[in-house]
Amino acid sequence: MKPCIIIPVYDHEHAIVQVIARIKNYRVPSILVNDGSSSACSAVLDACAKQEADWITLLNRTENGGKGAAVIDGFNMAIKLGYSHALQIDADGQHNTDDILRFVDAGQLHPDAMILGQPVFDESVPKNRLYGRKFTNLWIAINTWSLAIADGMCGFRLYPLTAVNQLISTTSIGQGMNYDIDIVVRLYWQGIEAINLPTAVHYPYDGVSHFKLWQDNVLISKTHARLFLGMLIRIPRLILRHWI
Repeated sequence: MKPCIIIPVYDHEHAIVQVIARIKNYRVPSILVNDGSSSACSAVLDACAKQEADWITLLNRTENGGKGAAVIDGFNMAIKLGYSHALQIDADGQHNTDDILRFVDAGQLHPDAMILGQPVFDESVPKNRLYGRKFTNLWIAINTWSLAIADGMCGFRLYPLTAVNQLISTTSIGQGMNYDIDIVVRLYWQGIEAINLPTAVHYPYDGVSHFKLWQDNVLISKTHARLFLGMLIRIPRLILRHWI
C-alpha cells in the first residue's frame, strides 16, 4: 500500500496552514490542489509547498472548477505518481486528522474497499446541513439498494485508486459539491465495498464555507435524480449482489 493525501483548497488560506501543521507528523505524501484560489491563498499554498517540499506537492488550477474537479485532478496526479490509495481531507479543518492512521490501517486491511468517514458531529454543525445529510443518505440508500454507505457527504475518506481510475476514465463525475455523493454511489455500483469509520467533525477553523445553500442543494437534488435513473437499470445487479 502506497497512500497519499489529497486536499482540495479554495480560499482557505488561514485554515490550511493549521491542517498542514496537523498532518505533518504523519509524513504521508500530500497533494494540495489549489482550485483557482485568490492571490492571497495561492501565495500561502506556494509558501507551504516550498517549505514542506519533501512531502507536499502543489497542483494549481487556473480557474475555480469546484470540489469535484479539484479532487479528480488530484486523483490523476496521484495515479501518475504511482500511489495506490488517496485519503481525501477537506481544507477547512473540520476533519479529525488524528484519525489518519485509522483510515490508512483500515485501507491496509481492506485494500479494495473505500473507507468512508461516518461523521460524529458536535454542536458546531449547522442544523440545515445536518437535516440535508439525512435526506441525502436516504437517497443514497435508495440508489444503492443498500445501507452499506453510512454517510455519503463526509469529505474524509480513503479511495483505492485502481477503482477510481477505472471510474473516472469512463464516467463523468460531479464537479461541484455533488461530487462526494456521485462518486461514492458510482464506486458502489462498480462493486467497491464500503467500510464506515466514525470520526469527529467540527465546523470549521476559519468559518469559511463554500456551500451555497440553494444552488448546491438544487445541484445535489439533480444528482440524486440522475443516480436514481441509473439505479433503475442496475436493479437486477444490485439485487443479485445481496444474494451472492
